[in-house]
Amino acid sequence: MSKTKGLIVTFLALTIALAPALAEARAGSTTRSNGTTSNSSQGSRGSRTYDQNGAAPVQRSVTPQTAPSPSNPARPGMAPQPAGGSWFQQHPFLSGLAGGFVGSWIGSMLFPHGGGYGTGGSPFGSFMGGLFSWLLILGCLYMLYRLFFRRRMNPQTVPSMDAEPYYAPSQFTGNAAGGGMAQPSRGSNLTIAPDDYQAFEGLLKSIQDAWSRGDLAALRHYVTPELLSYFSEQLSENASQGVENHVEQIELLKGDLKEAWDEGHLQYASCYLRWKALDYSIRSGARPDEANALVAGDASRPVEAEELWTFARSPGGHWLLSAIQQV
Repeated sequence: MSKTKGLIVTFLALTIALAPALAEARAGSTTRSNGTTSNSSQGSRGSRTYDQNGAAPVQRSVTPQTAPSPSNPARPGMAPQPAGGSWFQQHPFLSGLAGGFVGSWIGSMLFPHGGGYGTGGSPFGSFMGGLFSWLLILGCLYMLYRLFFRRRMNPQTVPSMDAEPYYAPSQFTGNAAGGGMAQPSRGSNLTIAPDDYQAFEGLLKSIQDAWSRGDLAALRHYVTPELLSYFSEQLSENASQGVENHVEQIELLKGDLKEAWDEGHLQYASCYLRWKALDYSIRSGARPDEANALVAGDASRPVEAEELWTFARSPGGHWLLSAIQQV
């Protein structure tokens, strides 16, 4: 009997511990009528969409995931071949001519008297044999020049193994957004200004507010068309389940800039965001204080969330949310 009571107590403790995690919803999630929610990492980060950046991998994106070409796979311990191939691939005519010289030289070694002038061979054959020998020597010298002297004149830069950390963390909280920020030290070529940090925090609050109201017209001003389509789909799923998710009283606790880069006609910035808010779901059309209205979460106790948000903009434009990854 005591063993059964112990199992019951353990089960109840685990249920209470897991309850806040099950109740979390937020923008980009789906709430079921039974109180469970599902969050996914979705959106696009340009050429870095599928990079391993410490957050959950992107599960849903319009960006195609390309695989390395199997025609020239890299092997451990060997340097990759240049994009243009080897010297023989880049100069097929010269390599073929050199092959002919080598074949002729081997033939003269195997049959030394086949074309000799004194043994019945023609003077032309002797002349061609000597010409092949000289051309073979010149060809070898030319290849040696290409392999050694030109390589010394154009050495390749080898990256140092003592690289800096992947990013230098920076924090922006409350009204001090952007104060004393350190820029990422590697993998970034875009400067983020204090106004940008304030824009990121403003987007966090504006997007969650529009999500709570189910206002797709407002969301269109804050997110990319790709994320807008995902949000629209997830809001429709919530409506089909007869629930509404509300995210209110948002407070940014910490923000770290992980990387920022310029990619052609778009600029990207990825930030780690830790924030807290009231996050709860109720029956559609009901008020939080009504009996049996609450489906998931707690309308009076805030919960914390950790996510990686990637923002995108055209140069000179305003930022839009481009991707959300769970942390």
